[in-house]
Amino acid sequence: MEETYFHDETFERITTLAIGEYENCTFNNCNFENLNLSGIKFTDCIFNGSNLSLAKLSKTAFREVKFKDCKMLGLRFDTCSEFGLSFSFETCQLNHSSFYKTKIKNTIFKNTLLFETDFAECDLTGAKFENCDLAGASFDGTKLEKVNFLTAFNYTINPETNQIKKAKFSSSGLEGLLRKYDIIVEG
Repeated sequence: MEETYFHDETFERITTLAIGEYENCTFNNCNFENLNLSGIKFTDCIFNGSNLSLAKLSKTAFREVKFKDCKMLGLRFDTCSEFGLSFSFETCQLNHSSFYKTKIKNTIFKNTLLFETDFAECDLTGAKFENCDLAGASFDGTKLEKVNFLTAFNYTINPETNQIKKAKFSSSGLEGLLRKYDIIVEG
């Protein structure tokens, strides 16, 4: 089956997507909920106000992709193509998604909800969680070196089971690092 190539196009309010490669494309207010996006390649694309919840992402390529104001519940980024995997998220809902064992260094998460998101064994070196809610997010065997958590909140991170060298935390976030010890932090 021949793949289609799209370049410099804007898609508005669409609900289906042809299998192929999308380069420098913009997707505005699209609904891809439960859609099979497997094998599709996105390079330098922007998703604005779109719903990708529960979309299937097997071997999907995201290279330098920006997601803004998107609903992205239950996504399995761990099934995406690893080659060139890079994206950023601003004001998105990524609840119940999985980044298990992905290598997503320097990823920016800004004003994003990450409830119960799986970051186990992920390489997040140099990532930034700016004003993100990480309630119930799991970090286990995760590489968090040089990650910026200064304005993130509601996280629980065990320093003994994660690599946190040179990660940045605010004093108000120390409770999330000490929770496993069942101690009381006040003030």
